[in-house]
Amino acid sequence: MIKRTFLQSTAAAAWCLASGMAVAQITPLKFQLDWRFEGPAALFLTPAAKGYFKDAKLDVTIDAGNGSGGTVTRVASGAYDIGFADLAALMEFHANNPDAPNKPVAVMMVYNDTPASVMALKKSGIKTPADLSGKKLGAPVFDAGRKAFPIFAKANNITGVQWTAMDPPLRETMLARGDVDAITGFTFTSLLNLEARGVKLDDVVVLPYPNYGVKLYGNAIIVSPKLIKENPAAIKAFLSAFTKGMKDVLANPGAAIADVKARDGIVNVALETRRLQMAIDTAINSPNARAEGFGQVNGPRLSLMASQVSDAFNTKTRVNADAVWTDAYLPSKAELAILPKK
Repeated sequence: MIKRTFLQSTAAAAWCLASGMAVAQITPLKFQLDWRFEGPAALFLTPAAKGYFKDAKLDVTIDAGNGSGGTVTRVASGAYDIGFADLAALMEFHANNPDAPNKPVAVMMVYNDTPASVMALKKSGIKTPADLSGKKLGAPVFDAGRKAFPIFAKANNITGVQWTAMDPPLRETMLARGDVDAITGFTFTSLLNLEARGVKLDDVVVLPYPNYGVKLYGNAIIVSPKLIKENPAAIKAFLSAFTKGMKDVLANPGAAIADVKARDGIVNVALETRRLQMAIDTAINSPNARAEGFGQVNGPRLSLMASQVSDAFNTKTRVNADAVWTDAYLPSKAELAILPKK
């Protein structure tokens, strides 16, 4: 009896030790989105809901954001390990904070083309970029499209634009009631917000940056230098699990919105399904993305963007393309081959 009890106790102790080791192997990661829980958030909520992060031994906490600039700052501060942010915002942070000890690094391109565009109502008479000269444009001061507008203006010889700043919820309202002639914003955000304010989509002119000579990259997954130094394996595991989830989202965007709804119960499923599909069509599964490969970048294009951002954002120092991007943690090209053929 004593021997059996001893053996049982020993086995129990061994099981507890093994369980403790298993728990210890789970890596907690804090992830910050660029915006609210809308359609595109499914890109990250779906792999979480399907257990792909958990299968990769990651305990990922996903929080909503309030703009790419904030996401970059929070990852830089160490408040978050990983984030989703506009690459131009990351470049700006690097160039304006050359002595910052913790500058985040982009490790996977998700929006191969910037979703930024200029949007106007047809009744304004604006049909082409040239028609924007001398017009009043509106956008929040931190809007990616507004900050990159000098690049768009230079490519299309636009001059004399006057800017009006507002909080994000007022942007589309001000355009709808005629307070401004046009706005900048992510197409899949502002276009659907205009519709929600009673504007018919047929009455909106959309001038996407990529269609008019601006080949900027959009949002990328960024990570903290601390995570790169202390746990590079966790970055690889995250990107692999994310890519697996992305494949599911691309195959069935409608089903993926259920994961967004589960996180935010007031989500309009039909609207957010359209928003997600629009993001996929314009920024994720674009001709450039299919040419370069999902998750990857083209070196000369990245260098050109670094130079354009330096000029347009009037940064303290020039952007170093090699400092803001690394492909060292990407899954294999076979794993990354997830974009459906058009």
